[in-house]
Amino acid sequence: MTKRKLDQPLVVAGLIGAMGVQVAICILIGYWLGTYVSDWTGSKGWIVGGVLTGLAFGIGSAILVVLKVLEGSDE
Repeated sequence: MTKRKLDQPLVVAGLIGAMGVQVAICILIGYWLGTYVSDWTGSKGWIVGGVLTGLAFGIGSAILVVLKVLEGSDE
């Protein structure tokens, strides 16, 4: 009898923690790029745009990770 990975609470907690870090890193990269472009153009709107773009990429990548982990788990 084999036990699935998703039945173990520590694996699920690690996955959730890793997704949180992944989203945070994407937001920080978006902030950094927005600050760079903002300094270059003189407009502060690029910072907000960078953060929101980073958030969108972070959420999208977290969704892809969840889909990859849940692939084949309906057995």
